[in-house]
Amino acid sequence: MALTPVQHCVTRRIWSRGDAVLLIFAGAAAEFALNRAVDWLFVTGALPRDPIGRVFRTVRYAQRIAFGAAADAQRALEQIGRAHAAVEAARGQTIPAWAHRAVLYMLIYYSERAHTLLEGSLAPIDQQDLYDDFRRIGEGLGIPALPPSYETWGADRVRQVAEDLAWSDHTAALYAAYRHQLGPWRYALLRRVQAVLLPPPIRRMLRLPSPRLASAIDVYQVLRAVHLGSWVQRALVPPRYWAELRQLDLRHDTRRERSMHAPAA
Repeated sequence: MALTPVQHCVTRRIWSRGDAVLLIFAGAAAEFALNRAVDWLFVTGALPRDPIGRVFRTVRYAQRIAFGAAADAQRALEQIGRAHAAVEAARGQTIPAWAHRAVLYMLIYYSERAHTLLEGSLAPIDQQDLYDDFRRIGEGLGIPALPPSYETWGADRVRQVAEDLAWSDHTAALYAAYRHQLGPWRYALLRRVQAVLLPPPIRRMLRLPSPRLASAIDVYQVLRAVHLGSWVQRALVPPRYWAELRQLDLRHDTRRERSMHAPAA
């Protein structure tokens, strides 16, 4: 019997939380803006035109992989592969393997970082489980030369951040798109959230403010405990995306979770 790439509860726990998913993509949006392969995002122009919509579309794929039956997860991986192939055909070039690894590395790093901020640090066994799940996703996408363990991934992640990130005109264009779509005060808040999420070298490249949101996250935890967390999330995202925002949180949607685990037709 085929197995889904995501086999551990730690990964599902993180990706079933809407607030964690928002943190993951806030961090990834910052880091990828600096990546040497960021120009690939401009081939079709879809991301600069609608960066928030692109995030929600990407999340839908990720949650299908994390929560779907094996066949559905495989179909999602194949759809991602076809989307990459279409971009390559439009540009007449192949996306380099190191660029695919960079995106996978971001998702691993910010998944753990979101859990640390919202729930506390992961135990070593959970770190390895999280990495193993993402390594299987990477292998399902045909990404070569993935490190065999969490420890070796951590060393390669340090190298990747040092070698593959730099400010460019594309960085400025993406941040201009974020500001246009979010508006001034949501954009300012995004930068403060990113300052907490990002490692210091990346934070300095983006000239983000000092990371002083720890107390704000504590307040959010209190609001979430009294069922006001969804109100805070809506305050951070423009109203046109509120319906999609509600769909991010799978923790209490048992009917949806059952359907995602159901055998594919």
